[in-house]
Amino acid sequence: MKASISIRAALLGATALTFAATAVPAMAQDAGDTTNPAAQQDAPADDIVVTGFRASLESAVNAKKSRDQVVESVSAEDIARLPDASIAESIARLPGLTSQRISGRSSGVSIRGFAPDFSSTLLNGREQTSTGDNRAVEYDQYPSEVINQVLVYKTAQATLIGQGLSGTVDLKTIRPLEYGKRTIAVGGRGVYTDLGKLNAGSKEYGYRVFGTYVDQFANDTIGIALSANYLDEPYQIQEFNAWGYAGTTVPGTPGEVGVIGGSKSYVTSTNLKRLGLQGTLQYKPAPNYTITVDGFYSDFDDPQIKRGIELPLFWGNATLTNPRVENGLVTSGTFTGVEGVIRNDSFQRKAKLYSFGMNHRYEGDDGWNAFIDVSYSKTDRSETIIESYAGTGYGQNVGARDTIGFTTGSTGTVFSPTLNYSDPNLIKLTDPQGWGGSNIQAGYFNDRVVKDEIQQYRGEVEKEMDGFLRSIQFGLNYTRREKSLTPNEALLQLSGGLRERVIPQEYLLGATNLSYLGLGPMVSYDPAALLAGGIYQLTPNTSLDVPAKAFRINEDVMSAYLQANIDHEIGASVLTGNFGVQFVSTEQKSSGLVAAGGVLQPALAGDDYIDVLPVLNLSLRLPSDFVFRIGAARQMQRARLDDMRIAIGYGLNTSLGIYQGSGGNPYLRPIRSNSFDATIEKYFGTKGYIALQGFYKDLKSFVYNLEVPFDYSPYPKPTGLQPATNLGLLTQPINGQGGNIYGAELAATLPLGEVVRFLDGFGVTGGVSYTETEIQPTPGAPAEDIPGYSKWVANGTAYFEKWGFNLRGSVRYRSTFVGELSGFGGNRQRRRALDETIFDAQVGYDFQPGSALEGVSLFVQGQNLTDERFATVDPRDDRAIIDYQTYGRRFLAGATLRF
Repeated sequence: MKASISIRAALLGATALTFAATAVPAMAQDAGDTTNPAAQQDAPADDIVVTGFRASLESAVNAKKSRDQVVESVSAEDIARLPDASIAESIARLPGLTSQRISGRSSGVSIRGFAPDFSSTLLNGREQTSTGDNRAVEYDQYPSEVINQVLVYKTAQATLIGQGLSGTVDLKTIRPLEYGKRTIAVGGRGVYTDLGKLNAGSKEYGYRVFGTYVDQFANDTIGIALSANYLDEPYQIQEFNAWGYAGTTVPGTPGEVGVIGGSKSYVTSTNLKRLGLQGTLQYKPAPNYTITVDGFYSDFDDPQIKRGIELPLFWGNATLTNPRVENGLVTSGTFTGVEGVIRNDSFQRKAKLYSFGMNHRYEGDDGWNAFIDVSYSKTDRSETIIESYAGTGYGQNVGARDTIGFTTGSTGTVFSPTLNYSDPNLIKLTDPQGWGGSNIQAGYFNDRVVKDEIQQYRGEVEKEMDGFLRSIQFGLNYTRREKSLTPNEALLQLSGGLRERVIPQEYLLGATNLSYLGLGPMVSYDPAALLAGGIYQLTPNTSLDVPAKAFRINEDVMSAYLQANIDHEIGASVLTGNFGVQFVSTEQKSSGLVAAGGVLQPALAGDDYIDVLPVLNLSLRLPSDFVFRIGAARQMQRARLDDMRIAIGYGLNTSLGIYQGSGGNPYLRPIRSNSFDATIEKYFGTKGYIALQGFYKDLKSFVYNLEVPFDYSPYPKPTGLQPATNLGLLTQPINGQGGNIYGAELAATLPLGEVVRFLDGFGVTGGVSYTETEIQPTPGAPAEDIPGYSKWVANGTAYFEKWGFNLRGSVRYRSTFVGELSGFGGNRQRRRALDETIFDAQVGYDFQPGSALEGVSLFVQGQNLTDERFATVDPRDDRAIIDYQTYGRRFLAGATLRF
């Protein structure tokens, strides 16, 4: 029979309070969660009173020690004690993990040098939909208060369904019967961002409130857990962006030098609003039978206003004078004849996420166990982008032109204009550069609708045994996923066919200050209000490029798995682990429109394939508290969903006499890897550990963008002259040869009081990882970094916690990496990002038992204390800044009450 699992940290995801960590039963296993009870044999029998952050660390150490996979974890106490906007910041502090900041907050997580698309995310062991365009989950959908624990599996296991190639993140919510007592917790916090209000109508203050209720009834046969969270928090961004850097010659300077080609820089204000609801109902009609029903709902609203001035410089009609060159880069000079484009852009991003599940679990007295799990996850997302242009006159060489001095340095380029861009008599609604051609384009409208739906059905039977094998598990899982992107794009034009129009007085807002760029104030208005007020009208964009962006992907995945679990004494040591195999049958279909010569034709194509994924995990546990692990597995990661779209666009290349185009590939197979792990871990009970972890992934395949021969015979033919053959060229994602990625991680959690008594209450936790890649993203070219890859990642937290006081300082570092940013129309752009180091800190106090304010906790926190920038550079010269974004420091103060 299974030994009972004793976890010494009682966890409550919605509290930021100190509490006693007394022994409670193990949380009921959700779909895909298997723990190793043999590893718990050294847990002491007496209750240990552990509080606050130390309780969360002990829980994390226990989770890492007890499992036979390589696992990192964050407990609810850690997340709640560092009340981030999402759980991503807390996950990114774990060894070997990091994140990229978008709009000043972490959203996706990279594991072991791979971009977020190479990992997967589960909620209570179930696959989840994504608010993004692809598979990667954006964690700002999940309030930290509704999450009880996060487990990051770095290695595979046969019973883990929906696992990723780089790792699998499993978000856990509380199970009320296992929690075992009644708890009510409420709390809130205020937020201040020190950049102030960068745009009219934006805010510098925000707030966040939450509440949780956990209880048990009917002699502990019914349990309920309810959590709610609402936040209304501003984010402010100062951004420099360069179009790029042109090559030119300067008299007196040998060779070609680089000079800024143009600039599109903004101040951005966003006011994130999110409602998160989570509920769990458990019913135990018999001692060995438990029914669990849970649901999660998130309503996410992230409106942004971006205001700035776009300056066509060397790549526009401007003329460069008085250039100063330093080591091949023009660092200062003057541009004359500049026709700036005043930008007031609106981004409205809304998403709703629904997740429901029901689990029936039977644990028999005869060693037979079984469960049936049914779940459903759905995301509806809309993203409306309105670009609005204004200037001194319609078209090039019309209206007033500027003479602008510039200085290019380590933070981008700073300008000194001569025009007053805040003068509403000078700046009019128009198309200053004539970008619309024969159309009078005063802006652009882009509405993107993403729908994602997952249905999952799973059943498992387990037979416990005596001897070398502790148990054998067999299971079946069926997952159906459908994801679609529907774009709607239009030209934003002035009503009445006007070429230009003075901004109506009633729509003018306070001027936006661009002094950080040297540009001074600029005219400000709300483009959405102008559209709603009839100043603008929408003219649909009939270009066939628009439907070519759409996709609908259907995946039907049937998985069967068999796993044997090991628990065997070898002298005074214990060998635990598992070996098994997953059989995965996939049928994928892609539907969309193919565009050629002004003709749209519906198309449907796809593929089916089978993967056999063997896996082995072994852990040798010595009485000295050393654990030696090895792992080997065949892993796979399905391709990006937008890469799998069937839509293509093409035409006749008259010089080559063939069809030529670009698009997706509905026949893409997964990226596959043979993966190996080895770790040496030294534990100090469940209080701390030191671990050296190594990994090696031999990628047998990868996905590249390449121009390949393509048969156009099934597709409509463009009008006009036809080539002699239907065989042409198409640039599309393809499966190609992979490469190697490998590295090592050193991780530790050390309560210093266990080493030196007078340091009781002090401790450190963190890790450092080093990764090398030999993957060739472009076939035939030298190996280069893949998106999300940083050679060095380090993080650490030092803390003191005693007598109710808790102090913490955290640092995260990642070396340079290839980041993914959102470009025009929501398309992804890859750029080389510079290294970054982020500091956070917190001071708090928990009123002690017996005091008049027992149950009250107070804290003050600072995030991004050094105002670390996010910067990307031109690959030819690190001094040539493409993006330079600052988010400011954020300060939070809050209180919680638990009773």
